[in-house]
Amino acid sequence: MRNVITINFSTVINAPVELVWQRMFDDAGFRNWTSAFCEGSYFEGKWQQGEPIRFLSPSGDGMVATIAELEPLNFVSIKHMGFVVAGKDDLSSDEVTSWAPAYENYYFKTVEDGTELKVEQEIDPSYQQFMTEKWPQALQKLKTLCEHTGT
Repeated sequence: MRNVITINFSTVINAPVELVWQRMFDDAGFRNWTSAFCEGSYFEGKWQQGEPIRFLSPSGDGMVATIAELEPLNFVSIKHMGFVVAGKDDLSSDEVTSWAPAYENYYFKTVEDGTELKVEQEIDPSYQQFMTEKWPQALQKLKTLCEHTGT
């Protein structure tokens, strides 16, 4: 049985949804805002529905996932399926099967002040404190990146 909890975060970014989307998912922008979780983090893969994607630390360890659903400028659902450890995908260890699959969803909405971004993430409860601390930092980095377009 999966042992997950759902956490939610949101922010309003004073920028059009097209810019928020682009900065969130292009390589340079992704590296910027996700550094709140892990300095030097990056992704390998494509932000396209059905495509595999890996979220990695500088050591090459991280998460293996697929893009479960993608509606450009509106919604992205990432289906996390396991860990990447020493360059190999772990999709079946007890540690993974206790929580996988777990979904991470992003909702984009145009509002008067720009773009409302909502994040909904299923996580193993042992990561709750870390994620509750880091998500607001990551969203602030994204907000700064989008609102200061010269950066």
